[in-house]
Amino acid sequence: MVLRILTACTVLLGTVILGTVILGTLALADGPADNIPTNVRRIPKLGIEVPAERKSKLESGLKSFDDKIAGLKKSKDAKTAELLPDVEIYFKGVHDALAYQEFFDPRELDVADKMLAAGLERADQLAGGQSPWTTSTGLVVRGYVSKIDGSVQPYGLVVPESYTNKGPGRFRCDLWFHGRGETLSELNFINDRTRNVGQYAPEDTIVLHPYGRYCNANKFAGEIDVLEALESVKKRYRIDDDRIAVRGFSMGGASTWQLAVHYADRWFAANPGAGFSETPEFLKVFQQESVQPTWWEQKLWNWYDCPGWCLNLKHCPTIAYSGEIDRQKQAADVMEKALGEEGIELVHIIGPKTPHAIHAQSKIEVEARMKSLAKTGRDWQPLDLEFVTYTLRYNRMHWLVVDGLMEHWSKSHVSAGIHAGEVEIDTEGVSDLSLSFAAGEAPFDVQQNVTILIGDDELEAPGPKSDKSWDVSLHRQRGQWRLGKRNDDVLRKRHGLQGPIDDAFLNRFIFVRPTGKGWHEAAGKWSAAELERAIEHWRRHFRGQAIVKDDTAISADDIQSANLILWGDPSSNAVLKQCAAKLPIEWTQQAIVVNDQKYSSDKHALIAIYPNPLNPSRYIVLNSSFTFRDYAYLNNARQVPMLPDWAVVDLATPPNSVWPGRIADADFFDERWRLKVSEERARR
Repeated sequence: MVLRILTACTVLLGTVILGTVILGTLALADGPADNIPTNVRRIPKLGIEVPAERKSKLESGLKSFDDKIAGLKKSKDAKTAELLPDVEIYFKGVHDALAYQEFFDPRELDVADKMLAAGLERADQLAGGQSPWTTSTGLVVRGYVSKIDGSVQPYGLVVPESYTNKGPGRFRCDLWFHGRGETLSELNFINDRTRNVGQYAPEDTIVLHPYGRYCNANKFAGEIDVLEALESVKKRYRIDDDRIAVRGFSMGGASTWQLAVHYADRWFAANPGAGFSETPEFLKVFQQESVQPTWWEQKLWNWYDCPGWCLNLKHCPTIAYSGEIDRQKQAADVMEKALGEEGIELVHIIGPKTPHAIHAQSKIEVEARMKSLAKTGRDWQPLDLEFVTYTLRYNRMHWLVVDGLMEHWSKSHVSAGIHAGEVEIDTEGVSDLSLSFAAGEAPFDVQQNVTILIGDDELEAPGPKSDKSWDVSLHRQRGQWRLGKRNDDVLRKRHGLQGPIDDAFLNRFIFVRPTGKGWHEAAGKWSAAELERAIEHWRRHFRGQAIVKDDTAISADDIQSANLILWGDPSSNAVLKQCAAKLPIEWTQQAIVVNDQKYSSDKHALIAIYPNPLNPSRYIVLNSSFTFRDYAYLNNARQVPMLPDWAVVDLATPPNSVWPGRIADADFFDERWRLKVSEERARR
């Protein structure tokens, strides 16, 4: 359904365009110049040189601030500890801008002075047992500590006046995702969140503006930032779980599409504007780039490309917006076509004669529809479900949980319905699943068994418990569905332990630096250089300090609590030495052996992800951080996984802006974390 806003004042409204998304005007234009992998500009660019006198003043202010934070950390008061990130975000914003040359304009030096003053004021207030910002309305900036790397991350809020004077009720919450901003440092983000209400501030609604760890369209660690920031807000404010929406424009529109299809059961509505919804066609239209992916890249597009997931939007009402003459209208057009093929008509509001901006009358139309959807809220317990996934990273839709797939990165689909006390299920590509209802939620008679019709099989499951809770698991064995979980101890891909390499960086991780002597000098130098690059680029593009430890310093707690990123080879890295014999790929001083293929160890290196043999509930990763590199920084649609579960790197070709070297071989492990058989690989 395409709604064109054509009123009596169309001519005027077509020329009165609201400002684009937060800091969107600061983003550099993409174009053919950014299609040259051998000539990639730095992102973010290096900022200005700070005059010596100004630098000295900032350093002095930071020293005083750091001392106050250290004092607050000594407090045994739980409230002080919980609120400390609200103080630390100001320190990090100024410190990082100064330490990493990220003052991009002389005026930002004045912003730093104001931020230091604001942070010091909060520190003094907290030391005195006060925290007035926690009850403030209007524009409020707060922070949390990320589980990924222990870094403090900021987020902005718009808190309505009604929050303090409307009684104890719960409030709607809209998440608004910002646009691309290559100079969107923490300093600039926090400054903007103290000055700019944003595109939308609906009545009686708390608007959450996640930082998203800089400029990644809320993918990877940026995706986890959204979830962590939302959890922080839910702990601190009275949020109605059934009235949370995802919204954004430009890069934020892309964020909205992917968070909507992956977590469709969490939101009462999605409102994507412009942006992109997939990789190859968008790059062709917007970037004039002819994409030539490897076969595994093409499979991995299924992580963040949204058309294949669009059926999930059955459970998330969606209102798309585009400007009529905006090239990024392409995103909604692609999704409109994909949804149409599933029998769903997309509401696509189009601003007439409008470029990359939100048309004034269209904004009114969007808000009216969002307000109407908020009245109803999220359908928290639908009796008919449709769920599509390509990975166990996303495995849940309301009361349905997919526990196993036939093959990752191929489409898997479940239709499930509850009618007359029976459950009917059809599956495609699924090997294991669960049905789960919390206490009081099961729509069945506690005195009756529940019949489950799945495929050609009919199963009889016990009915709900006395508290009306109900849980049942199913697995497919020898072509038939059976009740219960699999009764074996075979290592399998499962939620949160399914790869690929980039998945390890969505949870706590530690870079493990080798201290021993490696087998081969060239491979050792390559690994050391890749580690240094990984440390730098984690901070530059995901805005945290990677935790780095020597292999000899890894503790039992580290093994239990973190994914271990092991650099070097089994000779140089003590932790890797403990794990090497239990990996599916053999790595000796002579060769890396993949099935019957051998690659000489003096000229090759191994990159891989695998369940940690020392703790199979966590990963180990060999010689890799996140797998997209400098070339992908130029356009957010390129920021996709570049390697599967393992890869052999030919060191004769130096690393470049796309690859860590020439990829001599690469593949996924199968669903039991084994190498694919030679015949299957030969077909490729």
